[in-house]
Amino acid sequence: MKKRHSSKVILITGACGEVGAAAARLLARDRHRLVLGGSCRHSLERLGEEIRGAGGQADLHLLDVTDADDAQSFALAAHRRHGRVDVLVNSHAEMPFSRLDAMKIREWDRMIDVNVRGVLHSIAAVLPLMQVARAGQIVNIGGGLGQQVGAEAAVYCATRSAVAAISEGLRQEVGAEIRVSLVSASGQGDGAGALAQAIRSAIVLPESAGWPGPQTGSG
Repeated sequence: MKKRHSSKVILITGACGEVGAAAARLLARDRHRLVLGGSCRHSLERLGEEIRGAGGQADLHLLDVTDADDAQSFALAAHRRHGRVDVLVNSHAEMPFSRLDAMKIREWDRMIDVNVRGVLHSIAAVLPLMQVARAGQIVNIGGGLGQQVGAEAAVYCATRSAVAAISEGLRQEVGAEIRVSLVSASGQGDGAGALAQAIRSAIVLPESAGWPGPQTGSG
């Protein structure tokens, strides 16, 4: 049986964003082997250089989570290189706040594509690998229906609630072999550092929180 703190192969989507980058830095310090996916080459390369310069391990992949094939390639490349995928962290998100009567339909579509479909694409990419291995963990960032919704955050909060529902459904489907954790994000967005710490806690101490919970949930 592997020790709880043994090195894991951890895939992080949205690694170019503040939350993903902060989580990557924390997990690199724990000596995990990271596979970082993001849509901005410059930011991704800069993060990789920072992690490697501090003695960490990080593979880099340009990733568009709205493209199911791209998500699949990301997961398979990690599996080919490391022989397994232990953890997926879905940290990608779009959050352009605006009032509904502003009618920013293209922004709404983009949020749904990234925040909801992107999570589904990433889950679909790693789930078969974890099912074959009969082990793994998926960490999502979401919010329950009871979360506080700001005046300009209705669509963003709706996508976060959708991720919470997806996480709960997946948790019930996969049983005990694959762990599903939810890190809570408020309607107005939590600080990147706090969310990164919650992601790390869900991976290092997954048994410390039940489902659902104010910070993390795991099944």
